[in-house]
Amino acid sequence: MIKELVVATRNKKKLEEIKYMLKDLNFMITSLADYDNLPKIIEDGLTFKENAIKKSATIAQYLGKFTLGEDSGLEVEALGNRPGVYSARYSGKNSTDRRNNQKLLKELAKVPLKKRKAKYTCSVAVCDSHGLLGVFEGTCRGIIASRERGQFGFGYDPIFLIPKYNKTFGELGEGIKHKMSHRYKAFVKVRNFILGLDRQRLNPQHL
Repeated sequence: MIKELVVATRNKKKLEEIKYMLKDLNFMITSLADYDNLPKIIEDGLTFKENAIKKSATIAQYLGKFTLGEDSGLEVEALGNRPGVYSARYSGKNSTDRRNNQKLLKELAKVPLKKRKAKYTCSVAVCDSHGLLGVFEGTCRGIIASRERGQFGFGYDPIFLIPKYNKTFGELGEGIKHKMSHRYKAFVKVRNFILGLDRQRLNPQHL
């Protein structure tokens, strides 16, 4: 039975979302912040999936524990699907959410709203000390707003507009976001997988 899940991240807000989505599972959730002297992970994958697998596999092998690696970001059609895997560091070495949002808005300044279609993508890889167990993905489509709106969430949430509500994730808050976001969709699959894995380990005759 799984007793601990290590989430390969130091992003506190991302960790909070993941804990919320897996809150009913009966094990302890830790992160990279709970361990010292871990190997450095260079996120040099060309896709979210590659980065998620690298994070998960590296930490799982080093700690010998059940580990989850997640990579997600924003793809804007008018920008050739940028920022993509560079979403977190889009504005340079000292990137912040605010700087990333402002850079994106500046690049789209002359693009009309109807052509500002975008997609959030989340890829999650689950590994143990023996290797990769599964990869799960979720997407959420929206439009890039003309300015930052709302105080909820993180990353590009203040400019990611959901047409159905005519509000950004930054305005909608967790109650709605957690029912439709890219991360939510991916973690529904992760949760079901983990539950199935635990049942198999409790009943090895069914393997």
